[in-house]
Amino acid sequence: MSYRTIRTETTGTVCRIRMDRPEAKNALNGLMVTELLDALDRHQETATVVVLEGTPEHFCFGADFQELTAGDTSDEEADRSPELLYTLFLRLATGPFVTVSHVRGTANAGGVGLAAASDIVIAGDSARFSLSELLFGLYPACVLPFLVRRCGFQKAHYMTLMTMPFDAAAAATAGLVDATGANSDALLRRHLTRLTCLPRTGIARYKRYLHALDDSLTASRPAALAGNREVFSDERNLELIRRYAEEGILPWQA
Repeated sequence: MSYRTIRTETTGTVCRIRMDRPEAKNALNGLMVTELLDALDRHQETATVVVLEGTPEHFCFGADFQELTAGDTSDEEADRSPELLYTLFLRLATGPFVTVSHVRGTANAGGVGLAAASDIVIAGDSARFSLSELLFGLYPACVLPFLVRRCGFQKAHYMTLMTMPFDAAAAATAGLVDATGANSDALLRRHLTRLTCLPRTGIARYKRYLHALDDSLTASRPAALAGNREVFSDERNLELIRRYAEEGILPWQA
């Protein structure tokens, strides 16, 4: 399958998906979300492990503000965007495969969501995580259910309020990262050596059972989508996003 925003590579039962929009710091636009979902669908019967990664400089910078301000998407497409994003997070969390986020460089906003939704997060020492949404009057509505499940309520709350970047070691302390080191490629290989021993049926059954134990992700979906639509329909928030996307003016600057 030929994709425009991602690259896929399959070795045995391992599918590696690389986000490939370096010019946009691997920001999530509508096409990338759609292509990520398609790649997961195409490999769910054959892959036991799905590795999601970006470039050494940027894992994923979150929502593509350029697309948000371009005005070239229909109202229907804009309304579907949080639905598709939440579906992507949910697929990573509950799909019949082990999902591994390999984070190097920047993971911001929705990029943190991708990591939080994954079964395992491996980060290089260069990784930096942040939730910058509140600076623009937004909040990480679709990210929070997954981040709360992974890190706990108060840690997710603190990250959201502070908006400050934190490194891989701090992310590991918070529970967002499972393993970190200077050579994340070698760390990933060691994990894959073990994970590829797991049978596909066992993984699928375990993931179903895990989701049955805690269905908070499904239960949180309506509130997350409503919250996302509320903050992205606020004209003041949209103006702050436009200024930053077009002029590079940060929200707190006059």
